[in-house]
Amino acid sequence: MTTTLISAFLALVVYLLALLWLGTQSLGGQTNSADSYFLADRRLRAGVLFFTLIATNFSAFFFLGFAGAGYRIGIAYYPMMAFGTGLAALSFGSLGCRVRRLSADHGLITPSELIGHLLPGEGLRLLVLAVMVLFTLPYLALQPLGAGYLLESLTGGAVPFEVGAVLLTVVIVLYVVGGGMRAVARTDVLQGILMFSLMLMAFVAVAKGVGGVEMANRTLFVQRPELFSAAGLGNFFTPRMLASYLLLWPLCLPMFPQMLMRFFAAGDDRSLKQSMVLYPVVAGVLFICPVMIGMWGHLAFPDLLGRASDQIMPLMLGRYSPEWLTGIVMVGALAAFMSTLDSQLLALSSMLTRDFYKRYWRPQASLAEQVRVGQLVVIALAVAGLAIALRPPEAILSLATHAFSGLALLFPMLVGAVYGLRWSVVGAMLSVIAGEAVLLGFATGVIPQAFQGGCLPLIPALVVACTVLGVDQLIARWSSSGLRA
Repeated sequence: MTTTLISAFLALVVYLLALLWLGTQSLGGQTNSADSYFLADRRLRAGVLFFTLIATNFSAFFFLGFAGAGYRIGIAYYPMMAFGTGLAALSFGSLGCRVRRLSADHGLITPSELIGHLLPGEGLRLLVLAVMVLFTLPYLALQPLGAGYLLESLTGGAVPFEVGAVLLTVVIVLYVVGGGMRAVARTDVLQGILMFSLMLMAFVAVAKGVGGVEMANRTLFVQRPELFSAAGLGNFFTPRMLASYLLLWPLCLPMFPQMLMRFFAAGDDRSLKQSMVLYPVVAGVLFICPVMIGMWGHLAFPDLLGRASDQIMPLMLGRYSPEWLTGIVMVGALAAFMSTLDSQLLALSSMLTRDFYKRYWRPQASLAEQVRVGQLVVIALAVAGLAIALRPPEAILSLATHAFSGLALLFPMLVGAVYGLRWSVVGAMLSVIAGEAVLLGFATGVIPQAFQGGCLPLIPALVVACTVLGVDQLIARWSSSGLRA
């Protein structure tokens, strides 16, 4: 057994045991109330809140995808992601504070309850629930899929894909079912620290291996100067495409149900505002690391094509870092997978329990019963996600690729309502339906790509959704003017 495999096994065992221990530590403060289980009694303070926000959002794409994008696109990928994430963090201190106060004042636990409070209407509540579940469930299913493959690769096949996916899912289910949001938040602290420290260790090791940052960049600039262009390789970031991506992140990030529920669980406005300041700073420092490693990959592995480039991080670690470090860093990528999956499980569980089971099936369900049902739903979702991951249908993969855009289309309607714009229920529903229909039209080819205008499909879909809301407001004003006359 190689040093890499030994270090990977040891790091994996210690990591999984630490997660289970943190889960058991969360049982002591648990009460049989929905607030306690789903929102940690709304007491997440600055440090824990920051880590759970960032760990929830940083999936393994941070380790593997960013490096692959750096290889395929170049340095241009870094400012797009860093600046876009910084813009998205503004929602923590603005939207987040308003949402926190609304949820605390009115006992709201899920995004559907929030929109139901702002714009009463069963159809709209169900539509928001359907959109969030539809676009989060496929993304959830991809987490055990990626984690299983990563664990199989990490152990050299000693742990097969199926066994790895099941093992990691079982560990997550144990601490989520036992400790709810409190356990998820505490494990996110561990996972966040692991992601940060291991990424920095990987960067230092690879930079040293390629002769230092300055020398590697100078050599790379001579060989592949286009990697340093503002538009990236193949002119990937045209001005319109860059603007599309910079708009995508601030719109989609706060619409993920697991992110919205962090706003609900925040202990005070100050904690959210501190997270708003720290989030872009940490992202700005860390995002450059995998992108640079990916770019340097051209020095050692110049001929990778397509998705093969997503393996550039483990390839570079294997070439330039000590064997023991390679296995440990990949456990960091595993932590990124798991910190996203546990949050998605809890968020979807809360929505299905509160917005479906309690509202339509058993309105008289006690708080203790809601917690029990929520725990069962966590298990059911984990099993469903695992089943999909073991044999992923093409439709699920396609839905996952459009998850960000599909959720971003909720932004104008929901955020407008939070800030006091009282759309009609029909107008709000038509806005979401029309936007999603345009997105579906582009995905299926029914709407020609030319209508994207060189942008992401989200942009024309967003224009349609906002136009519907604008017309709704005009009709409301005309109606009120007519009544006054």
